[in-house]
Amino acid sequence: MTTQCETIIDNLRLATMTNNGEPYGAIDNGLIAITDGKIVFAGARSDCTLQAHQHIDGNQHWALPGFIDCHTHLVYAGSRAGEFEQRLQGVSYEQIARQGGGIKSTVAATRQASSETLLALAKQRASRLFEEGVTSIEIKSGYGLDLPTETKMLRVAKQLEDSLPIHIETTYLGAHAVPPEFSHNPQGYIDFVCNTALPYIKEHQLAGCVDVFCENIGFSLAQCRQVFESATQLGLKVKGHVEQLSNMGGAKLACEYRALSVDHIEYLAPADVPALKVHDTVAVLLPGAFYYLHEKTLPPIDALRQHKIPIAIATDLNPGTSPVASLLTSVNMASVLFGLTPEEGLAGITRNAAKALGLHHKGQITQSFDADFTLWDIEQPAQIVHEINTHRPSAIWCGGKHVR
Repeated sequence: MTTQCETIIDNLRLATMTNNGEPYGAIDNGLIAITDGKIVFAGARSDCTLQAHQHIDGNQHWALPGFIDCHTHLVYAGSRAGEFEQRLQGVSYEQIARQGGGIKSTVAATRQASSETLLALAKQRASRLFEEGVTSIEIKSGYGLDLPTETKMLRVAKQLEDSLPIHIETTYLGAHAVPPEFSHNPQGYIDFVCNTALPYIKEHQLAGCVDVFCENIGFSLAQCRQVFESATQLGLKVKGHVEQLSNMGGAKLACEYRALSVDHIEYLAPADVPALKVHDTVAVLLPGAFYYLHEKTLPPIDALRQHKIPIAIATDLNPGTSPVASLLTSVNMASVLFGLTPEEGLAGITRNAAKALGLHHKGQITQSFDADFTLWDIEQPAQIVHEINTHRPSAIWCGGKHVR
């Protein structure tokens, strides 16, 4: 007995990114059927008995899940191009930060910017990601470091959903740096984050996740533990910027609190990788920051593979250390710099990126998942990893709507 659905896109080659035993989860001569924003069938045309009110010819294009950028800082004001010049002249990121540059310079500019200005700038950056097929973006605060600016940033981030056909996940990153007014009292700032900011964020539903910068130029293990403890008690999920510049043990700490992800991890010791497996935590690689900071220490890719840790990739789009508004460029970097295969790269911006954000119905083309997918006029999926700025999706679907 046949049943009706809203839309069928037929004559496709599917890269479902499911674990169906084929590279990329591929299905030839396939179709996707949609109803109420969900995929009701994705598979071989010969297996589908549905009829549709609307039928679209996919012209033998490849269909991939909508891409997910699971780590960005794209709401901010100001430019740090001058610091880029300094680093090229030999000044380290740590030196710039200790001299009042880095995050603190962006904080000053972002505090002064209006919501309207921040939204216009953020929309421009998010639009660049959307053009490449990104349908979900995680956006962190962390450039306000006071309650008014942090909440302003988080509200602006969610407003992007009114301007662009994308899904936004917000993360509170109050423990990003010590603000000027707490320069002589870092612990007092952490107390403010835990006792004032986090309850407000939770009460007003401004973010579902809490992040920290666990590093010698950021916050100590004890301070990060305090933030994680407070967040967990409030029912907020956690993740961490960890092991970027040194091995402080931040990843193991984050895993204790069942972190959704640990991000950067260039200095993560292979011996600590099993903790990610135990706590079902995703490893998020940020090759843009690795590239811009001229890092030499590679993430422990072999250990991650050995322990079957899901590996995600993100732009880390930010004004200083990764001003990269191209997720596909980031995937190419992960392949060239870190040795990931194209299939690992595409898994890193689809199903594994979804897992890094706790989005259990995104990142794959399969029944009951959100109908977020893109069509590509390419010969094989590896092309969009191999080539830089050559291809754009021929069509984008988000939430079951044909948005481009």
